[in-house]
Amino acid sequence: MRSEFAVPADLDPVTRHPQATPPGEPVGSHNASCYGCGPRTPHGLHIVTIAGEGFTVYADLRVEPWMEGGPGVIHGGLLATAIDEVLGSVPKLATGAAVTGHLELDYLKPVPVGLTVRITAELLGVKGRKIYSKAVVRPADSDQELAIAHALFIVPRPR
Repeated sequence: MRSEFAVPADLDPVTRHPQATPPGEPVGSHNASCYGCGPRTPHGLHIVTIAGEGFTVYADLRVEPWMEGGPGVIHGGLLATAIDEVLGSVPKLATGAAVTGHLELDYLKPVPVGLTVRITAELLGVKGRKIYSKAVVRPADSDQELAIAHALFIVPRPR
């Protein structure tokens, strides 16, 4: 069953979190053992996400031969993991930590091994504990869109 990604019209006002990473600085790993961003995971992606202005973030990823899925291109699941990792930094700018509730991804063009891509993500809006965001994957030196993702993150209830 496919769910439909839709950003509500009646969004909550949002301001940058007082402890959000300043623009131009690495957002930081949420878990040292995380496959996407953790420094202690020997075979992880080791993504470093940088905070942008407002509610934006970005990260560069070099597509290495070990990431290959189909001949000469990145494995779609690895690209999805990288996108989810970057999108997961967006909530930190607004509300603090949140978990992925929904991720949908459109692969527009193959991403070849050897290419460095830039994944940019932005906040689309907040409604209660739900955070809506979008990511775009492009070659680091081009505006050509290779993939677009939309995600819904959920802020956990306090224990």
